[in-house]
Amino acid sequence: MAAGLHLPLSNPREAALFDPRLFPADFGLYGERVDQLSRQLAATAIERDRRGGSPQEERELLRASGLLTLAVPLAHGGLGASWPLIYRIVRQLAAVDSSLAHLFAFQHLQVATLQLFGNPAQQRHWLGQTVQERWFWGNATNGRDRRLRLNRRDEHYELNGCKSFCSGALGADALIVSAPRGHSSDDRVFLVLPTQREGLAVNDDWDGFGQRQTDSGTVQFENVFVHSEELLGPSGASPRSTLRACLSQLVLVQLYLGNAQGALDAALRYTREQPRPRAGAEVLAASDDPYVQQRFGDLWLRYRSALPLAEDAAQRLQAAWDRPALTAAERGDVALAIAEAKVASARAALEITAQIFDNLGASATSARYGLDRFWRNVRVHSLHDPLDYKARDIGRWLLDNQLPTPSVYS
Repeated sequence: MAAGLHLPLSNPREAALFDPRLFPADFGLYGERVDQLSRQLAATAIERDRRGGSPQEERELLRASGLLTLAVPLAHGGLGASWPLIYRIVRQLAAVDSSLAHLFAFQHLQVATLQLFGNPAQQRHWLGQTVQERWFWGNATNGRDRRLRLNRRDEHYELNGCKSFCSGALGADALIVSAPRGHSSDDRVFLVLPTQREGLAVNDDWDGFGQRQTDSGTVQFENVFVHSEELLGPSGASPRSTLRACLSQLVLVQLYLGNAQGALDAALRYTREQPRPRAGAEVLAASDDPYVQQRFGDLWLRYRSALPLAEDAAQRLQAAWDRPALTAAERGDVALAIAEAKVASARAALEITAQIFDNLGASATSARYGLDRFWRNVRVHSLHDPLDYKARDIGRWLLDNQLPTPSVYS
């Protein structure tokens, strides 16, 4: 058995995937399902990360778990879970398989988009389909990619162009698509399209060195027919509708912290199990090396400092989600809390996933351990949008009491 790996167990009650003393898990009614899904993904995560490609079999595991409807309200047949709970599950999955956690989280982001932008009839239809047909949603919503055009054609619309970074699109049942209406990336319309619509082609062309199985390639649209009722409405921005960016930013926070958790847990196990200390340590076991202990202590403090900010931001987001008449100031407070969590968690995760090797030595860089995947995943996702701008938002609030302005990234 290779040290430091989370290997599958035949009986899910035999042992915890992660040290419960360090990473307590509370997933409410869904604990057994989350544990089983985590073990199933962990069993092949290292091999699949090395191979890349589209994880269609693992996506079916997500579908079979019954957890894809967590964000669907009870009124539409879903599980009606809270956002803090959903985010904790995303973080747990990211600790074993960051790519599948990304796809899982983006499922709930698209479900939320239907709730934020769809009218009551559209919500009944599309959310009902999500539950009844066990739909997996993908997206083509990259606001900065303005190559897609939506044009009116008599009683319908037509899409032409391309979208990049379309996570989850390959193999999805339906897509949430955005098309620009004006000159700003923030001025866009959302619409729903079945992936089998004529003229729509989902490309298997994602080649990032991290998040390798997120199916985040491109989608081509050639004279794609769009029914009027497939445009989500009513149109127009409100503080509540701009929560979509907050939801997506907080997904990134969970992916950062999940990878940090996975890296820390694997490194601690490796250190406890390896037979000999490093040269010059003058101790009998690697875990007795005072420098190893100090380094792990420092890394742990980085993780523990970021985690409460993530939990607090999720609670604030839930409070805003539950408020029908959300004000701009209330929305800004949520965005600020998420900016704090994002900067802290990204910096912590980048340091943790890179610095664990200082404790483990050259042997731990063997490909069979797959320990590099945690850093690669965080490095790719930390570039989603600049952390500097999040720190700038925090500094501007400190100096001028100015809250973050709603945008596709804040």
